Amino acid sequence: MREPSRRRWLGGGLATAGAGLLAACDRVAANPVVQQTLRMAHGLTYRAQRLIVPREALAPEYTEADISPDFRANGSINPMAADYVALRQGGFADYRLVVDGLVERPLSLSLADLRARPSRTQITKHDCVEGWTSIGKWKGAPLSVLLEEAGLRPEARYIVFYCFDALDQREDGDRYYESIDLVDAYHPQTILAYEMNDHILPVPHGAPLRLRVERQIGYKHAKYIRRIEAVDSFAHIGRGEGGYWPDRGYQWYAGI
Repeated sequence: MREPSRRRWLGGGLATAGAGLLAACDRVAANPVVQQTLRMAHGLTYRAQRLIVPREALAPEYTEADISPDFRANGSINPMAADYVALRQGGFADYRLVVDGLVERPLSLSLADLRARPSRTQITKHDCVEGWTSIGKWKGAPLSVLLEEAGLRPEARYIVFYCFDALDQREDGDRYYESIDLVDAYHPQTILAYEMNDHILPVPHGAPLRLRVERQIGYKHAKYIRRIEAVDSFAHIGRGEGGYWPDRGYQWYAGI
């Protein structure tokens, strides 16, 4: 067999084998027993990390000199939902962050209201599940301040973040959402950021407000936040796994 023909044959054979392996992996991943096993392993990892890592252990913080000159914008970068477009065109003057659910005192806060609350500034590394990292400077209101102001009810266990963006940009598409437990919600580095690198948070990075939950992987850092809800369970939200990507197979707890 001539060399070019052999290469084509080997390439085709490997591609066919690879496709077969991927199909087999998909079938295995879809198996209910496998899914239950993965959920159990995830639960063990979550509980182990909560036992081992101190609740207020800080993610590393960096200096101004470490800030990445080209912090990548990932996922949604320009939501086209009509309600978001209207707010963006008005400079977010009419934006209100709703905090409700299992709270004693529901909140509806403008950006000016948020800026009037205590703030925290931190320079941290963003770790994306795709394998890249960037360092940025963030300023925002600590989530704990808002939760204390709203007054969580005793049965609250999770905080859910509802967003303006749908990754497929359809008006009726599944809008992004995420959730965290109360340990991360009250962590001192968990903030609702309205500034990035000493400037108003840009649209590609989540304007007007995004979550920074520094001890978790990037997909947990919800952008374009419109509402925060305290719940006792997220089983009734989306597909019941606690977030847009967890609903599609990612781990709910993505601690680093």
